[in-house]
Amino acid sequence: MTQEYPSRALERAVDEFSQLPGIGRKTALRLVLHLLTRPEQQVQGFGQVLTTLKTDIRYCQTCHNISDSEVCGICSNPKRDAGTVCVVENVQDVMAIENTMQYRGVYHVLGGVISPMNGIGPSNLQITSLVDRVKAGGINEVILALSPTMEGDTTNFFISKRLADTGVKLSVIARGVAVGNNLEYADEVSLGRSIVDRTPFV
Repeated sequence: MTQEYPSRALERAVDEFSQLPGIGRKTALRLVLHLLTRPEQQVQGFGQVLTTLKTDIRYCQTCHNISDSEVCGICSNPKRDAGTVCVVENVQDVMAIENTMQYRGVYHVLGGVISPMNGIGPSNLQITSLVDRVKAGGINEVILALSPTMEGDTTNFFISKRLADTGVKLSVIARGVAVGNNLEYADEVSLGRSIVDRTPFV
C-alpha cells in the first residue's frame, strides 16, 4: 500500500532521506518529522552542513583519505612511519584501524575492491597511484588490509602482481578477522591483532 503524504514537500524530503544506506521510508519519515519540530535556525544549520559536505571536504593527494587539506593529518604527521603503507578499501577502514591504536604507519585508500559483478575493475580504483607511490621510493612494506572476502582476496592478488617487481615487502592482515566479514564491522581487538600479527603475502 502506497503511503499518502499530506504535503509534497514532506514526500520529497522522505524520498531523499530514504536513499541513505539502511534508512527505510518509515525511518526517513520519522527523521523528517523530527526535523520539523526543531527550531528553524537548527534545521538551516543542518542543511548548510550537508550543502558544504561535498564542497569543503577534500581527498588527500597522497593516500586518498578524507581531509580538510591537500595532504591529510596522517600523511603529514612526522611521527608516523611513512615507510609502512596499509592498503584499505575505504575511509571507514582507516577510521576502524586508527581506533585500534595499534598501527603507526600511513594508509592508501583504494576506494573499493575489484568486483566485476558490480562493474568495478582495477581502473576504477586507486591501484595505479599505489604502484606509482611505491615505485617513487621510501616505502619498505605494503600491508594489504582488505576485507577477507572473495573481492578483497581478488584485489590483494591483483595488487601483489602489480608490485611484484618493486622489491617491497608485501604482507596481509592475519585472519583474526573472520572470512567473509567487512573490515569496518570487526571488533577493535581482533582488528588490532590482525594488524600486529600480519603475515607475508604469498
